[in-house]
Amino acid sequence: MDPLTAAMKVAASGMTAQSERLRVVSENLANSQSTGRTAGSDPYRRKTITFSAELDRVSGASTVEVADIARDPSAFPVEYQPGNVAADGKGYVKMPNVNVLVEMADMREANRGYEANLQVIKQARDLISMTIDLMRS
Repeated sequence: MDPLTAAMKVAASGMTAQSERLRVVSENLANSQSTGRTAGSDPYRRKTITFSAELDRVSGASTVEVADIARDPSAFPVEYQPGNVAADGKGYVKMPNVNVLVEMADMREANRGYEANLQVIKQARDLISMTIDLMRS
């Protein structure tokens, strides 16, 4: 496989990985206030995503794959909300372990990674077009 096609394949795998990361971050943000349904129950637990490098045997390029989507084991913060259905006997509610600022930073980073991979694909496509035009001349 030629280097430009391999570069496009690597960038495409990066775009797929970053879009999956954006999905996980969006899910975390959507559930940042989701408490348990019964008294003392656990709320939504933040999801984390990890990636791994995989060797593409056809192109010889190292691509990115989602290795795992796991749950963050950190403790739940508690808030005093005696009227909440999820409140324990003392009126405290376990809140999700989602930090909105961290999730927004992750979203921005994933978005930039996606855009960078998109630019690689555009550049490789332009180089392929220029090569074809040179061969015609």
